[in-house]
Amino acid sequence: MDLNFKHILTASMVLFAVIDIIGNIPIIIDLRRKTGHIQSGKATIIAGIILTVFLFVGESLLSLIDISASQFAIAGSFVLFFLALEMILGITLFKEDGEGSMSDASVFPIAFPLVAGPGSLTSILSLRAEFSATNIVIAILINMIIMYAVLKASAQIERWLGQNGIRILRKVFGVILLAIAVKIFTTGIQEIFK
Repeated sequence: MDLNFKHILTASMVLFAVIDIIGNIPIIIDLRRKTGHIQSGKATIIAGIILTVFLFVGESLLSLIDISASQFAIAGSFVLFFLALEMILGITLFKEDGEGSMSDASVFPIAFPLVAGPGSLTSILSLRAEFSATNIVIAILINMIIMYAVLKASAQIERWLGQNGIRILRKVFGVILLAIAVKIFTTGIQEIFK
C-alpha cells in the first residue's frame, strides 16, 4: 500500500472543491422540499461507488465507447447548466417520474451529477495520473463522510438559514453552478479543439 498523507490531503481538497457539497446545500434543501425525503446513506453510497468505479475503469470505459473525457465533461455540463437555471429562475425543468420519485433525488441529481458529476469524474482521471489509487480512494471516502453529514443535517441547516436565507443562497449558488457548468463546457471545448 502506497499511503501518502500529503497526497491524500491534496486529493481530498481537490475533490472537496469540485464536489462542492457545501455549495450544493441550496439544491439539496430544494430537492428535499420537492421529494419530501432524501436518503442520505443511499445517495452517499451510490456517489462513492460511481467515483471509485470511475477511478479504476473510467478511461477504459470512455475509450471503449469512443468518448473522450472532454466530451463526457461537456455532456455533464449541460445537466449542471439546467440545474443552475432551475435555481436562478425558480422554474422546474426536471420532471418527477411519478411512482418511486420520492427516492429518485437520492440518485439523480444528488449522487449523479451533483456529487459524481463531470467535474469530479474528470478530476479523478487527472488525480489518477499523479497519485496512487489507494490515496485517491481514501480521499473519496473522506469526501463521502462529509457529504453524508451535510445531507443528514440539511433539515437543521434549512431551519438555521430560514426562508430568505435559503432563497438568497439558492440564487447565489445557482449563478456559481452556472459558472462552473460554463467553465466545464469551455474547458471541454478547448480540449477537443487542441
